[in-house]
Amino acid sequence: MKIKLLAIFTIMAAVICSCQEPADPETAKMQPVKKYIHSQMQYYYYWNTEVPKTVKYTGREDVESFFNSLLANQDRWSWMETGEEYVAEEQGTSYGTYGASLAQPLEYYDDYDVKVRYVIPGSPFDKAGVKRGWTIAYINGKSKDELVNSGQFNEVFYNPPTSRPQTFVFRDLDGAAREMDITAAEVLNRRPGLITRVFDSEDWPGLREKVGYFNYLGFQAGRDINGKPMIDDIKESMQVFRAAGVKKLILDLRYNGGGDSRASDTLVNYVAPASSVGQVYVKRTHNANLRKYDDSYSITRIKDASGNDISLDIDRLYIITGRGTASASEMVLNGLSTLMNVEQVGDTTYGKPNGMYVLMYPDDKQYQNEYNSGNYRNLEYAFLPICFYNSNGRGQNIPDDGLKPGNGYRPDDLYHDFGPEEDNIAACLYHIVNGSYPALPKKRPSYSSIPSKSAAGMRDAKLPEEARDPNYGIFKDKPAENQLLF
Repeated sequence: MKIKLLAIFTIMAAVICSCQEPADPETAKMQPVKKYIHSQMQYYYYWNTEVPKTVKYTGREDVESFFNSLLANQDRWSWMETGEEYVAEEQGTSYGTYGASLAQPLEYYDDYDVKVRYVIPGSPFDKAGVKRGWTIAYINGKSKDELVNSGQFNEVFYNPPTSRPQTFVFRDLDGAAREMDITAAEVLNRRPGLITRVFDSEDWPGLREKVGYFNYLGFQAGRDINGKPMIDDIKESMQVFRAAGVKKLILDLRYNGGGDSRASDTLVNYVAPASSVGQVYVKRTHNANLRKYDDSYSITRIKDASGNDISLDIDRLYIITGRGTASASEMVLNGLSTLMNVEQVGDTTYGKPNGMYVLMYPDDKQYQNEYNSGNYRNLEYAFLPICFYNSNGRGQNIPDDGLKPGNGYRPDDLYHDFGPEEDNIAACLYHIVNGSYPALPKKRPSYSSIPSKSAAGMRDAKLPEEARDPNYGIFKDKPAENQLLF
């Protein structure tokens, strides 16, 4: 894309006289940023015709408020972040964290317990032995109900001190109480590949072949803080499955909010059958300014450095989904469903039928070269507006209300660790053996093995919505195709 990116060197000068107040330095500093993103939105934004032609750059609102004021009413996906936040996401870095995701099994089970959804390998929770499905009963002597109802739970859990341990009381998978002192990590490196496993007859009665299981948390293609490519998580897992002769794969994307298309392309081309080579799996459409960049992406085979075909030969793919499945994850499901035998298991996806380009500020040529080399020291902001819509090879869009699983519907099972005992995984294995899905699980009452010190009125405490996962907004194209993408 031959687009000249204009540097913004505006210097805001204040004319001071006896009748004027001095210019606010912070307001003046934000003006060139606002001018930049306004001009970019008028060109790249999918709904660019709805962006106001004339806006005020001198207002006191912050950059994020200004950016949000430019968005179309129907846009619930575009967002922005600071340079520091963007770099942390690119490198998979978290600060001040226990390294776990939490949830309440409310929708199906009507259970207000706060349960561990997954644990990042190498995190403080992982080192303490905490598992998916464990329940948090107390933190520092305060019950979950007290913390939630007082609005303190998220602050206590997601903004902990890193200089001293906090005391947790859990209920483990057997309902037994476990008290642990755990100190949050100052810095944690997160990899997107959570679990790679091969199931066989010892794991599931009647299973006559090996079945691969890959739990993948986000499509990332940059390098982590140690310099290792994130995309290696896909490649290494696929090598395990190929070595095992896997013909059926369970791809767990229930917590995968999307990400970089270089990673999604890689995964798609590993698992798509040889019969689909050359067929389109995703089409992309832009606004009128970028119509010439509308394109289709077709299946190819993955080859090693010697030219050997190392793609898998899958004859059936199971994709586990949920409300956390978004963007590139939905694109993978929507695209592969027309090319091979795909079973969607789990819950309805998030509903993000579109993607973003990453617009970086400042963007003069010097910094563009730095960004392309992975140097983000001068990056102040990253803007991610919706710039295109996706459909599969048959022209079918991803619905705004998500892709529904049909007969494969299952609630998320937060009562078991990932494995054959977990309901969604078990449903896939059951289907492989029997050709149908088992009955839905029974609803479970909360354990009562740890007496609650809370008053009766403190029960049924619902957590606030978890902070937005930035991956729900990130969908980057190949850098060679658009100089704004890094």
